Amino acid sequence: MGTAMQIPKASEDEKNRFRSLIPSGPSVEVKPMFGNVGAFVNGNMFAGLFGSAIGVRLVQESSLAELAAVDGTGPFGPAERPMGGYLALPPAWAGTPDRAVRWIERALAEVGTLPSKPGKSKPVRPKATKATKAPRAKATAVKRPR
Repeated sequence: MGTAMQIPKASEDEKNRFRSLIPSGPSVEVKPMFGNVGAFVNGNMFAGLFGSAIGVRLVQESSLAELAAVDGTGPFGPAERPMGGYLALPPAWAGTPDRAVRWIERALAEVGTLPSKPGKSKPVRPKATKATKAPRAKATAVKRPR
């Protein structure tokens, strides 16, 4: 077995900066994930924070290629297993939030076209009671001829 993936934790300042870049909307939700935060639309993540790196999910290949061509853009997520369809925005954009916001809004628009993901809540199955349990067949010993 390989070594466990290292997941960097974002500082409170980084989390607040990330939240400040996320557009608000009725279907947009920002929630904690593994010591970091993610932004979701209709249950699908469209942007995330991994340590100090901000990543966006782009659905259209042309958008991915366009962002990948920007100097400083790179893979998003653990180095051992970057997240497919996501790219980390250039760290140099920390001083120019408008550039980051444009790509975050684009990711929101693209991911917003995907089918909604149902919530994590699983349907509650009623507990079996004596009245609802099916009677078990009793095991009977079968004598076999020798």
